Amino acid sequence: MYSPALTKELQKATSDLLKKSEKKLVADSELESLRDVLRFHEYRYYVLSDPLVSDFEYDMLYKELERLEAEFPNLRTADSPTQRVARGLTKDFPTVQHLVPMLSLENSYNAGDLLDWDRKARELTGLKELEYCVEPKFDGASISLIYDHDMLIRGATRGDGIEGDDVTVNIRQIRSVPLSARFSRYGIQQIEIRGEVLMNKSSFKKYNEQLIAQSLPPLANPRNAASGSLRIKDPAEVGRRNLEAFLYHVSYYTSVAGVKEVPGQGSLKPTVKKKSPGQDELLNTHSGSLQMLWDLGFRSPQKEKKLFRGIQAVMDYCAVFENQRDELPYEIDGLVIKVNEFALQDRLGMTTHHPRWAIAFKFKARQATSKLTKVEFQVGRTGSITPVAKIDPVLIGGVTVTSVSLFNEDVVNEKDLKIGDTVLVERAGDVIPYIVKPLSELRNGSEKKIIFPTHCPACGDKLIRSEEEAAWRCVNINCPAQVVERIIHFASKDAMDIRSLGDANVRKFYGLGYLKDIPGLYRLPYEQISALEGYGDKSVTNLQAAITKSKEQPVHRLIFALGIRYVGETTSKTLAHAIKDLNDFRKFSLEELLNLEDVGPKVAGSIYQFFRNEDNLRMLDSLKSYGLNFNNAGDASVHGSDLEGQTFLFTGTLAKLKRSEAEEMVEKNGGSILSGVSSKLNFLVVGEDAGSKLEKAKKIPTVRILTEDQFLQFIND
Repeated sequence: MYSPALTKELQKATSDLLKKSEKKLVADSELESLRDVLRFHEYRYYVLSDPLVSDFEYDMLYKELERLEAEFPNLRTADSPTQRVARGLTKDFPTVQHLVPMLSLENSYNAGDLLDWDRKARELTGLKELEYCVEPKFDGASISLIYDHDMLIRGATRGDGIEGDDVTVNIRQIRSVPLSARFSRYGIQQIEIRGEVLMNKSSFKKYNEQLIAQSLPPLANPRNAASGSLRIKDPAEVGRRNLEAFLYHVSYYTSVAGVKEVPGQGSLKPTVKKKSPGQDELLNTHSGSLQMLWDLGFRSPQKEKKLFRGIQAVMDYCAVFENQRDELPYEIDGLVIKVNEFALQDRLGMTTHHPRWAIAFKFKARQATSKLTKVEFQVGRTGSITPVAKIDPVLIGGVTVTSVSLFNEDVVNEKDLKIGDTVLVERAGDVIPYIVKPLSELRNGSEKKIIFPTHCPACGDKLIRSEEEAAWRCVNINCPAQVVERIIHFASKDAMDIRSLGDANVRKFYGLGYLKDIPGLYRLPYEQISALEGYGDKSVTNLQAAITKSKEQPVHRLIFALGIRYVGETTSKTLAHAIKDLNDFRKFSLEELLNLEDVGPKVAGSIYQFFRNEDNLRMLDSLKSYGLNFNNAGDASVHGSDLEGQTFLFTGTLAKLKRSEAEEMVEKNGGSILSGVSSKLNFLVVGEDAGSKLEKAKKIPTVRILTEDQFLQFIND
């Protein structure tokens, strides 16, 4: 897409334009250069995940472009980066017809299916061996894009394969989809390309955390998140969801000479096309078309694809890759195998349902059916009541599932779930199990309606539901279930990390009267505990040591451990950086809280109320009297620290440290942690079985690669 020489040229232009943008000195004659620079940085960020400017610098250039286009509206172009964002709501999504039907793929689930498919393909082509292109089968929402004279003119959902919804306005919000692409360089006038819209695992996790913080039910899986996002009527919300798009198939194109081509079906007119240099090579094979899309700035599976001769090599690859699926940053549910040469695809043709030249090798199912036998209502640490479905044990993705959260009453009603239903259950990667739907056609009349309680199942107090929330709540702060859940959260791995305690011990000690509140952890009667069956001297000593060690945890962990509503791990670190002592928050006003990074009105209000509740203040006083660390001196990234301004990333399995411990060591010394390898990274620390991050880092000369021992020596020095 961008050669080294062009990259340097655009970087120089970036520097020049940034200097001018500071004083609003960019001239209208430089508009196109400014647009080119912004497109380049969008490509680096959204396609390569390797930005060369900071978010702030990008925003400066973007605002300057907005200013100039507002001043000179006649110079605004349809493919300008500013034209992604639509104004207002979309009233509806009209139905449009695909230029070529979007057929399904034939599925295979074992080596026998692949062998049979290969045999048929060889028989139809008359060849002893075929070349196959293998790429991930992305688990997202299928889309079809049309470019005409190099401009994106339409984006549509798959629909029924013949027609889909016109979602162009939302497709334009996806930054990895170019608004224009130079197909004309390949002699192409109009082209229809197919792909998949995804939400990667990291974005999905962050988005669900935001939903949970707002007491909304989390989305079930990234596929549903992507599919639902395409039909949202507010394009700005689509943009906020950080969607990505992989484009992997050229379904139709017309050359500048007017000849129509449907790869896999042959020419629609028996006319010889005029092709520009390079088109012969790239548009003769599927792998070549992926290269073309990549070179034009699309995120195609160019880096993920593999070429093999013969089906045995394909089967070997499928077996290995299935075990690596969870290492990918996005969800896949299999691999797609395609005959690579378009001429052979033409010869193989297709049925009314699927092409004969492609097949999907599906990984082990992560969906299964089970019986919903009952529903239990659990009380969370903030008093929210969560219905939990108990189902007959079922193996999904290698894990036996017996319980599934139903989130809240609205979800139960919307899905029309009943006790006794046969339900479809899904589990993908690390995502919590989720009931997709009841199989209502299997009902026999014995199913029973799920009745939500009106009073707390733990303390008996009446439940309350506010208008702005989906959850019913018990507002009794002394509710025993809430107390237990708050203690469990306080001691959890990501909070105070009190090992040797665990949920079961908390519940047992609470039931025996040894533990009544969070401060009670620091005055446990160890002699009485050692007298209990199953508690030897060693286990009690380990427990006491873990509780004592927790007093030294950095203050951001303590803030998270307190369980303040809407305050997660990231916000806890933000709060820790704002204070010298935890009790400083007793003096913070709402306005001061709102001035903190990423703290909105709801979060600020929750923090404000927490530090003005007398019960909470008494708890804090008790914790401080027991010697817990309230000071952030060893927690914040202090100016002048040894690692100030340095960025780190850890990959592979560390032998001596937990990854969270290593990351804390960096942050305590003023450094910061990145989520991926890019030119912004200074140090990559590698453990055993380091994967793609290490290979990528080796290609960036500014990244220093350290072993775990070298990292520890580096920190100690």
